[in-house]
Amino acid sequence: MSTLTSPSLPPLNPAALDDAAAVQEEVALPRSLPLHLDGNVPMTAEGVRHLVKRAVDVAGALTGLILLWPVMVLIALLIKFTSPGPILFQQARRGYRGRIFKVLKFRTMTVDAEKRLVDLESSNESAGGVLFKLRNDPRVTPVGAVLRKTSLDELPQLINVLFGEMSLVGPRPLQLRDSQKLLDTDPEAYHQRLQVLPGITGPWQIGGRSELHYARMVDLDLDYVRNWSLARDLWIICKTFVVVLRGKGAY
Repeated sequence: MSTLTSPSLPPLNPAALDDAAAVQEEVALPRSLPLHLDGNVPMTAEGVRHLVKRAVDVAGALTGLILLWPVMVLIALLIKFTSPGPILFQQARRGYRGRIFKVLKFRTMTVDAEKRLVDLESSNESAGGVLFKLRNDPRVTPVGAVLRKTSLDELPQLINVLFGEMSLVGPRPLQLRDSQKLLDTDPEAYHQRLQVLPGITGPWQIGGRSELHYARMVDLDLDYVRNWSLARDLWIICKTFVVVLRGKGAY
């Protein structure tokens, strides 16, 4: 594993998930993978490769929103009329270079889900404890269970892709709770994951999803960071459809 020299990130309170927590904090990482278009992408062969990836992201997100808007409207109506609360769920996540952004999802849980998380920590079924996964999470609504099984709750993240906060393919953006635990457990891996934009799908999704030990998830993510390519992105996207249809590892 290559050594990554980065200053430590200030400790983060994992319970701080409100707007006050959404402060831009950057990790001082080398710009070896400048996938976030900040106007400084070098016009080299590598830079052009990143620009093409960004163009694919924008084209894919626009195409997805145009083709899937009837499905998204139907999902919105189902959420609206079956569970009190907002249609969309916004949650602070760590993105490229440690920047905090609000990831968008269709709401699949009760409105008090974040407050109930502390009470459920002792029931965490995720191996290693870095991620929080509970197969029969009592906070999940009936409609939400279907959305999570089919990954349709992730569709609003196409908007995050358009905003340049996410890519179609990349490591999944961790919840602040999970991000802090990974930082405490493996600081080097934590910082390396932040060298690329997080993705709607990625190696974790096609490698087993919630059934994977967190260490295996990290290994898959780091391999992607070091070896990503446009061809690999296309392969991951295609395989994602197969994995979603099978519904394995999603809960």
